[in-house]
Amino acid sequence: MRRAGGRAERFWSGHAWGVTDYATEQPLRADVDALTGPAVVAFGTDWCGYCLAAERHIAPALAAHPDVRVLAVEDGPGRPLGRSYRVKLWPTLIFLRDGVEVARVVRPSNREAVDEALAAITG
Repeated sequence: MRRAGGRAERFWSGHAWGVTDYATEQPLRADVDALTGPAVVAFGTDWCGYCLAAERHIAPALAAHPDVRVLAVEDGPGRPLGRSYRVKLWPTLIFLRDGVEVARVVRPSNREAVDEALAAITG
């Protein structure tokens, strides 16, 4: 985890990303909107069965793009960042280019969905 602007941010660093990596500290929406380049905001929890099941599709896709910043954020009722993106189900991955949502994948059941969304922000 690196700290930027006094807030915790998790970045995909090529290590095995998993659901236990969801940060409880959340960045402000304005900070996410100000990101440059490709980025993914992943919402979920470490106890979510759907998150555990989707990890096998998400992790290898992200590993193929070590240059994409990933903020893995724990979500739940009253959590402002998830509410600002209208997250309803976990995991939800928001794919951003220069802080703007380009694609969204909810409860991926295959790697292809994640790969397509990554292509949309890296291509």
